[in-house]
Amino acid sequence: MTDSDTGYLTPVIDEDGAPFWSYAAQGQLRVQACASCGELRFPPRPCCPHCQSFDSTWRRMSGRGRIWSYVLPHPPLLPGYAEQAPYNAVVVELADAPHIRLVGNVVAAPDAPLNSVDPARLRIGAPVRVAFTVAGGGFAVPRWLLER
Repeated sequence: MTDSDTGYLTPVIDEDGAPFWSYAAQGQLRVQACASCGELRFPPRPCCPHCQSFDSTWRRMSGRGRIWSYVLPHPPLLPGYAEQAPYNAVVVELADAPHIRLVGNVVAAPDAPLNSVDPARLRIGAPVRVAFTVAGGGFAVPRWLLER
């Protein structure tokens, strides 16, 4: 779904993922965990793939990770992103849970434009930390800042 004002992609919130976005609005990165076996899972879903329990909780993460992969979209596929090209789209592997990976953008500051980091500074394995910003649609979304 895209925000009609910005043309940016906005999250589609379902019952399973709603807590993720509520915590993001509070500046917290949390991942769904099985309340029975303790396994973390993302994306959120109703049933644990390990023990089939329907009981879950949300575990707070440190917000640290590393760039697992990234791309520089050329040309931008959506008109709302065209003026910010070249920008990055990254997959971040969480330090607390290496099997959990989140998609986002590396930016210079939480509210900086998507093209605020020189693509030459990006590399696989680079350490990052989460920062939240209010994006199109009024949602707090995680972005990533390079660690020094």
